[in-house]
Amino acid sequence: MQINICNLFDFCMKKRKFKILSHPIFLVLSSAIVLIFALLLVKMHAAASLALYILSLAIVAHPVMADAVRGILRRDLLDEKLLMCIASIGAMCVGEYTEAVAVMIFYSVGEYFQERAVKKARASIRTLMEICPDTANVLLDGAEVTVDAEDVEVGQILVLRAGDRVPLDCEILTGASDVDTSALTGEARLRAVTVADALDSGTVIVSGVLTAKALRPADESAAARILSLVENASENKSKEESFITRFARWYTPLVVGAAVLLAFLPPIFGIGRLTECIRRALLFLVVSCPCALVISVPMAFFGGIGGAARRGVLFKGGNVFSPLAKATHFVFDKTGTLTTGEFSIASIRALRGSEAYILELAAAAEFGSNHPVARCIRSAARCDLRATSIRELAGKGILAEIEGKTVAVGNARLMAQCNVSFERKSENATSVLVAENGTLLGEILLCDTVKPEAEAALSALRSLGVKHLSMLTGDGEEAARACAEALSLDAYSHSLRPEEKYAALQALLSDPENKVAYVGDGINDSPSLALADVGIAMGSAGTDSAMEASDVVIMSDVLSRLPVAIRIAKKTLRIAKENIIFALAVKLGVLFLGALGLVGMWWGVFADVGVSVIAILNSMRTLSKK
Repeated sequence: MQINICNLFDFCMKKRKFKILSHPIFLVLSSAIVLIFALLLVKMHAAASLALYILSLAIVAHPVMADAVRGILRRDLLDEKLLMCIASIGAMCVGEYTEAVAVMIFYSVGEYFQERAVKKARASIRTLMEICPDTANVLLDGAEVTVDAEDVEVGQILVLRAGDRVPLDCEILTGASDVDTSALTGEARLRAVTVADALDSGTVIVSGVLTAKALRPADESAAARILSLVENASENKSKEESFITRFARWYTPLVVGAAVLLAFLPPIFGIGRLTECIRRALLFLVVSCPCALVISVPMAFFGGIGGAARRGVLFKGGNVFSPLAKATHFVFDKTGTLTTGEFSIASIRALRGSEAYILELAAAAEFGSNHPVARCIRSAARCDLRATSIRELAGKGILAEIEGKTVAVGNARLMAQCNVSFERKSENATSVLVAENGTLLGEILLCDTVKPEAEAALSALRSLGVKHLSMLTGDGEEAARACAEALSLDAYSHSLRPEEKYAALQALLSDPENKVAYVGDGINDSPSLALADVGIAMGSAGTDSAMEASDVVIMSDVLSRLPVAIRIAKKTLRIAKENIIFALAVKLGVLFLGALGLVGMWWGVFADVGVSVIAILNSMRTLSKK
């Protein structure tokens, strides 16, 4: 039987009876105490002092040395722990006993604080991961039973009480309550819900008792989609993270090679003493550890993703921050994005038949559609008619067979396709034309209102450096113009099919100076979301396809989250660049001065441990709630 040496070594090192004895702070304090006694005995008893130096080093360094051995066994020969071990042992060999122990003490302290910082960052993400409960209370044969959320089937009845977190997306059957959706949307305010309202998984019931019908399986719920996006975000690295990965591959070997040359080349040519050159080479090794960059830069993006998620903004990876922060053009869909998407019927213009019949016919045709216009028409009609076949034409409308009659419900393009003649009526509203067997019966005029926060959100985008705001919509000219004027948009295009939206966006992207963000929420927005430099989906009312095609998801439909997302992106990029510049500047400066013999090992400790701690603390600012 083959024995894995690495696993055996790990097992032996982790088999400790008293965990306190292996705690980093305990080891550091113990080593420091022994080091003090070693310093006191230097002039009185050199041999005893040397023994205490070795003991002090062994106490604090044995975990680092164990990790270095693991690295050797796993062929990771240029691990920073191995470099620290070489530097510390080398310093002991050339008589720099105090510096040898101090290097390990400060390195261990730095590693401890780095670990604490990483745990804090992960804890913020873990809090997000707890938005979806593992169990659900369901009614089975009239009795309430607690089951795994994954075992709940679509259509089963859930029982939700005050304090419960909704386990699956569902629709309320009985009861009313206030609910807290902050875990999903980042908005700390309550919303009143009642019968027929939908609840997303992760929502907290504040009051009352509800029964609700499960609408989707647990793995397709709103909370599951959020968790999937956050979990996969780390796979998409930013340019800065990729740069650090490539940089570390040649940076450490280069410095190790330079340290070897610095140790032995000058003495060969009689330029310096071997002991002094080795001391400088050891300083090189200490400074060369790239952990300040390798840990702090990815942590900045990890923290940025976590901090944004807590505010209801989901970045799908670190590679999204830069294009969002640099976006100069924002292009918006209209319905559900700039407007509330909640239509109301302004009037019905009947040419043939009654208004009630026109509305009922339209509602029957729109039976299978989830478009906001369709929902509005269905909610306003008492529909006894049933369509035998329904065909939806993207960007045009619906063709249906109802009681043997061909019914067309849609815009002017659909009427033209069906050879239906009509008189254009200019209204500041969305117009739905209704035709039966090639004859226009009338039109339904609907009003859609601009979101109350839209004007302030767009103004904030301009203040953040966005130069151009435009809108691409399938709505008619009058409705599009009214929305564009209300929000002072720079440009708008109306009556567009999905492929025409795509073409308009392509034209905008053809200029390399334009960095374009597209904001939408529907299936017809998916191609444009995927094409733009950065696609932003409005997640609460958005479709799964829009969320899938986007780079950023706004979990609420509140446009004020857009400037928040840009600020987070800019702050994260700024912190990552600060870490890179600061770490490289200090390290290169100490390397240069160390090569000239102008600074000692203590500066090397600062350039490694001190810079790492400062950079990581700087990265933690991405988790700030401000």
